Amino acid sequence: MAKLIARACGGDRVIDLLFHLPERYVQRRLVERPSEAEGEVILAARVDSLRGARSAAGREYTELRATAGGEPLLARVMGLKPAWLERSAPPGSTRWFAGPVRAEQDRWSMLAPAISAARPPEIEPVWPLTAALSNARMRRAVEAALALLPTLPEWNDGPLMARERWPGVRDALAALQKPEAIPAEQPRLRLAYDEFLAGQIAIALVRRAAKARPGRSLTGDGRLRARALAAFGHVPTLPQTAAIAEIDADLAAPHRMLRLLQGDVGAGKTLVALMAMLRAVEAGAQAALMAPTELLARQHLRTLAPLCAAAGVPVAILAGSVKGKSRARVLRGLADGSLPIVVGTHALFQEAVEFRDLALAVVDEQHRFGVAQRLMLAGKGEAADLLVMTATPIPRTLLLTQWGEMAISRLSGKPAGRQPITTTLHGLSRLETVVEAVGRKLAEGARVYWVCPHVAESEISDLAAAETRALTLREKFGDAVGLAHGQMPSETREQALADFRSGVTRLLVATTVIEVGVDVPEASVMVIEHADRFGLAQLHQLRGRVGRGEARSFCMLLFEEGLTETAKERLAILRDTEDGFIIADADFRLRGAGDVLGTRQSGLPGFRLADPATQERLAHMAHRDAALLLDRDPELAATPRGRAIPALLRLFGRDAAIETLRAG
Repeated sequence: MAKLIARACGGDRVIDLLFHLPERYVQRRLVERPSEAEGEVILAARVDSLRGARSAAGREYTELRATAGGEPLLARVMGLKPAWLERSAPPGSTRWFAGPVRAEQDRWSMLAPAISAARPPEIEPVWPLTAALSNARMRRAVEAALALLPTLPEWNDGPLMARERWPGVRDALAALQKPEAIPAEQPRLRLAYDEFLAGQIAIALVRRAAKARPGRSLTGDGRLRARALAAFGHVPTLPQTAAIAEIDADLAAPHRMLRLLQGDVGAGKTLVALMAMLRAVEAGAQAALMAPTELLARQHLRTLAPLCAAAGVPVAILAGSVKGKSRARVLRGLADGSLPIVVGTHALFQEAVEFRDLALAVVDEQHRFGVAQRLMLAGKGEAADLLVMTATPIPRTLLLTQWGEMAISRLSGKPAGRQPITTTLHGLSRLETVVEAVGRKLAEGARVYWVCPHVAESEISDLAAAETRALTLREKFGDAVGLAHGQMPSETREQALADFRSGVTRLLVATTVIEVGVDVPEASVMVIEHADRFGLAQLHQLRGRVGRGEARSFCMLLFEEGLTETAKERLAILRDTEDGFIIADADFRLRGAGDVLGTRQSGLPGFRLADPATQERLAHMAHRDAALLLDRDPELAATPRGRAIPALLRLFGRDAAIETLRAG
């Protein structure tokens, strides 16, 4: 059973089993006979006979007749043949039956009861399971694991424990995993706090180690930046100016920079990143910008190329499609230093890529990369500084729990010239009205995106929907309609995007391939079909594809009628605000941490016992507690509590933080 249990628990350690908490509890009452039953009960019964039977739907089951307290009892056991059940409950034996009892004509019956030789507990935890793993087996495994749990030192602050009325960790696990009564909330809150605290201490140790690592001071005379800004033609916004100053201070410092630049859609992060990269070039070094897709990398190149040309700085792209002589030329330029700035995908950290002197690595949409991938790029240079960016505003609690090891710069607002976007909601029954409105905008010369959902569970049918929608719109608007989706050959998709960008087509039907990396200032209308299937953050990203030019812009969200109240609330939030940070916090609150960035990402580790979406208070408490603890006991060796912290870190898989502490 070990493999099944490990699969259900998400790990093969004993503590993984103990941290696999019940999702609910069943409370049963011990009765002597079925006629006394009310709700879930436990009763002892003598097995009289077993026979095979078949339900009206044709499903096979075993019919077990028994006697309990002198009253007849019929149990229907699904999925087991009589010969199998007879081994554990032979006729003439007395067995314990657990479950609800109902009256049925002249007898009492139980559907799918738990049957065992040992009396089951009156309070039974119910765990999340996997196929072929029963709750009874899980209970036995958990009870065996509890018996193995050693006495652990207390790593929490005594006054905090008293104030919150939290039990010790051993008592908390026992109360949840082998309860004598329905557990109160304190044991679960205590364990959730432990997970937050382990994360906050680990983050603090990593951040301290990063600051302690020797870096290099990058300074420049500003001449290249001045030329690029002159070509840009706009004065940076106040938030951009503040972010540039914060990054400059990091680059000038003698330790390595580890900074997150977060901003709303269209807040101007690329310009800030360029200023940082040009500073590295002014210091005689190189810079690289890594994007998760070639589409986004090429969009960055289109933005950077004219500004770098004005500054007299060569820039090139390195991606999977760059081959032959072009690839060799880029590799040669990186190796000999004649190419100071490169934009690319994961191809940048391949073994064949060597830099003469990489001083700054910029990673865009960094949640789409794993930590190891980000570090591999930074590792291409000697003590390279690392700037990571995201266009998805990050909720406050996630900033604390997932990006806490980084210094944070936030870009609020939009650059000058960006237009507000009017967002409206439309039921799919009004599809023809929406098509007519799109036709009027096309007649005015507008360009329009029409997005169809891209859902993993039915990817093929969704692609067919995009193609079908393109066909129906072509019947009405002719060759003005283009199509782009992720299953196309990259050359075909790029051509479709280029045609839309140049105006050859003016209505682009697409999947979410346009979510990032597509910049068409002339586009002023966004239609999103089945908007209720998308996350708020993703809808906000898609909406950000319009409002980039001078024309008034619109976003039309089409939804299935009969939505739940939560679904309606989500779409109403998007209708009522363009502030990505408000939207991100709402998405986090309504959907939780796992999907807040649009899709569950490998770079966004989840929690096992804690829930950042509903336990923000605990997260902030742990943040303050970790800072205070490390301030009083920096080496975690001077106090009993400090010496207990390594055990906490090991339990929650933060062993790397322990190594960081030892190395320091």
